[in-house]
Amino acid sequence: MSDINADAWVSSGHRPMGFPEFVVVIASIMALNPLAMDMMLPALPNIGSAFHITVANRPQMVLSTFLLGFGVGQFVMGPLSDRFGRRPVLLGGMAVYCVASLLAIAAPSFETLLLARALQGLGTSATRVIAVSIVRDCYAGRKMASVMSLAMMVFIAVPVIAPSFGQAVMLLAQWRGIFIVLMLYGVAALVWSALRMPETLPVSERKSIAIRDVLGAFRQTVTNRQTFGYALAAGGVMGSLFAFVFSSQQIFTEIYHLGHYFPLAFAAIAVGVAIAGFLNAKIVGKVGMRVMSHTALVIFVAVAGIMFAATRLNMLPLGLFMPLAAMMMFAFGLMMANFTALAMEPQGHIAGTASSLYGSITTLLGIGIGATIGQDYDGTLVPFTTGFFLCTLAALGVVLVVEKGRLFRPHKFVVS
Repeated sequence: MSDINADAWVSSGHRPMGFPEFVVVIASIMALNPLAMDMMLPALPNIGSAFHITVANRPQMVLSTFLLGFGVGQFVMGPLSDRFGRRPVLLGGMAVYCVASLLAIAAPSFETLLLARALQGLGTSATRVIAVSIVRDCYAGRKMASVMSLAMMVFIAVPVIAPSFGQAVMLLAQWRGIFIVLMLYGVAALVWSALRMPETLPVSERKSIAIRDVLGAFRQTVTNRQTFGYALAAGGVMGSLFAFVFSSQQIFTEIYHLGHYFPLAFAAIAVGVAIAGFLNAKIVGKVGMRVMSHTALVIFVAVAGIMFAATRLNMLPLGLFMPLAAMMMFAFGLMMANFTALAMEPQGHIAGTASSLYGSITTLLGIGIGATIGQDYDGTLVPFTTGFFLCTLAALGVVLVVEKGRLFRPHKFVVS
């Protein structure tokens, strides 16, 4: 079956939920991660003050530690879900998330807060892996990409509003109030999933959790040219995004002097991702995943090159930075849903393990790159724009290798 007619393969495995509720539930559980990430952005200076942190870039660890737990957790969530089913792992992960939120509320030290953040990341690793696995259980090909895009349309609104929401919460309850909101949202998502989300992995299709079998599934994943290649490319792209997120509060408040208007600027830029999700969901079924993602990657490289050159020439005012950053987010939104769908396309027989390893590779690679660039922040845009440009060139190079120099054109694959 080619990726042109793969949308004919459609499962009804998410009943009793209809299609709209299925998309919303998937989006809601996926939103746990960006909500816990982006609501913290305006709180970083307050957290630094509360724990008497004197190193300017150290509060970024509130973000990077969360993502570290998220990345590491994905290694085990996929194999567990392939063995025991999607529901128990999903519900268990959300329970860990809620407990971690309680620990963060009561954290007496910065180190305890970082532990809570790592546990929160661990909990959301289950929601991310299981959400992708459930979609792969029920859909394939362009239909899968369309479902992922619709889900992203719903949950991608989170990065747009989360910083402003976090700022509003801090006006009422300081930074610890953010963790109260995160806990309440986690409980609501847990209850909804427990009541409505069915088990989508039949007992007959479950895999052994023996070390040899798990390593065998990992080997199948990393030796598949398409899956591993798109994981590396997505990791490079994600690294540039993490670098921006880690540094965004400092960039907007220290370089562009926006002060409390920082969440509004961040929201304006993040709208580009929401637009991309809407556009992708509408047309990916007609033009295909490769056309959408490869076009977006070329745009990403162009934006990175312009930013890099403008920074070197000291010609990157806020009026130019904002539209370029919005275009960066737009291209990112088009790439990630389709990169994920392309990577998962050959892995239907081990969807949980493949999703797990894919998520770990992209997240940990992204964290390593993003944290390195973020910690190099020196009061200028030079570290970010340089890292951004190098990441995009690397991602383009990897995709060219995976596709053997042939971009924009569909390939044959077998649905497993």
